[in-house]
Amino acid sequence: LMSCSARLPVYVLLIYAFIPAMTWTWLGGWIGIGLQGVVLFGMTALGLLVAIPVAWLLKKTWFKGETPPFVMELPSYKWPSPRIVAARVYDRGMAFVTRAGSLIFLATIVIWGLGYFPGDHSDLHAVTAKIERLEAQPEGAAEDSAPRLDALYETQNRLSGMLVEESVLGRIGHVIEPVVKPLGWDWRIGVGAVASFPAREVIIATLGTIYSLGGEVDETDQGLRDELKRATWPDGRPVYTIPVALSIMVFFALCAQCAATLMVIKRETNSWRWPVFTFVYMTLLAYLGALATYQIGTAIATQSF
Repeated sequence: LMSCSARLPVYVLLIYAFIPAMTWTWLGGWIGIGLQGVVLFGMTALGLLVAIPVAWLLKKTWFKGETPPFVMELPSYKWPSPRIVAARVYDRGMAFVTRAGSLIFLATIVIWGLGYFPGDHSDLHAVTAKIERLEAQPEGAAEDSAPRLDALYETQNRLSGMLVEESVLGRIGHVIEPVVKPLGWDWRIGVGAVASFPAREVIIATLGTIYSLGGEVDETDQGLRDELKRATWPDGRPVYTIPVALSIMVFFALCAQCAATLMVIKRETNSWRWPVFTFVYMTLLAYLGALATYQIGTAIATQSF
């Protein structure tokens, strides 16, 4: 439940796109607190606050029994040996790469395959080949080709978005849309959440592809923020509102970290029981938290206006 750095891009994208840049000042401006900073701090601290009642509940239900005694004898302090520290870092790093890393790589391939197949990528490949030929031209000729490159980039991003929607991952998004709609989400947000399972920050690139901006965008990309603001439901209502943005952030703050965390749990416990239990209860917790955030936020916004 502790927020990791992979969630920060999600927070930054949504906060700076939808949370008003309001600041309260005191003492003639010497002390100021910004609403965006408060929301970022709140999302970072949310996991810590929720972990306390969750731990209490699990102790009272799943992990009943006496608390085992804990005794630790601390050795005398010594200066660490650089050789031992380096060997320890190398050993644990290799253990992560060879054990969890292999499973993460497999999960990433599965998500990529779901987002690629089925679909006829011949048009996209042809456009990509044209872009590569124009970019390979001499510098002077490339400047003359700038308008053509811009048009090709736009076509490339549009085709990529269409292919994602038609892929297995896109179809999954349409299937789960009725489930995530109570959270204020459309199928594109659902696809982003599913695709971010290997690593949470992957949702940024997924949304960039879906909104025809390419997978190279990051959380600071103004074009992606503008596209999110322009996204609408079929009836013309905006998809993203402040309650929706908060709902997404709450979900990512409370859901299971990523495939790496679950794979490490599996390796440490030597069982699939605990990673499955962790994923199920945290996903349910995140869903309920996002649902409450959206519904309460929408009710407050409706009454305010």
